Amino acid sequence: MIKYALACEQAHAFESWFPSSDAYEAQLARGLVTCPVCHSPQVEKQIMAPSIARMDKPPMAVPAQPVAAISDKEREIRSMLRAMRDHVVQNAENVGHGFAEEARKMHYGEAEQRSIYGEAAPAEARALVEEGIDVLPLPVMPDDRN
Repeated sequence: MIKYALACEQAHAFESWFPSSDAYEAQLARGLVTCPVCHSPQVEKQIMAPSIARMDKPPMAVPAQPVAAISDKEREIRSMLRAMRDHVVQNAENVGHGFAEEARKMHYGEAEQRSIYGEAAPAEARALVEEGIDVLPLPVMPDDRN
């Protein structure tokens, strides 16, 4: 695996891993390498310092990550959470970053009542609850992040 420092023509910098330099070139040619900010396919490699292992010092310990072995009951709960999330995504309108604003409009009768989902910062979600607006965080399952 190789990690490249990349940037788009708008100067948005990001990093990405590739199996090889040939894989990077192939994905770039197919338009599969895009900026995560503006989605531009105009991406170029940036100068990056190589990672060289030092032999005079022991390798740094990687911090331990929390792990769990889950029971059948926990698998069942995860399955129900995933089903609930899938149901919401399939049957509600995605209002994106405008979730808090749209939820308020619906609550105060300025917009049609309907099922919506989207994104809200924790402070925005707390403010909605404090205003008496019913909201529910959608669960993100660990394998959804992969």
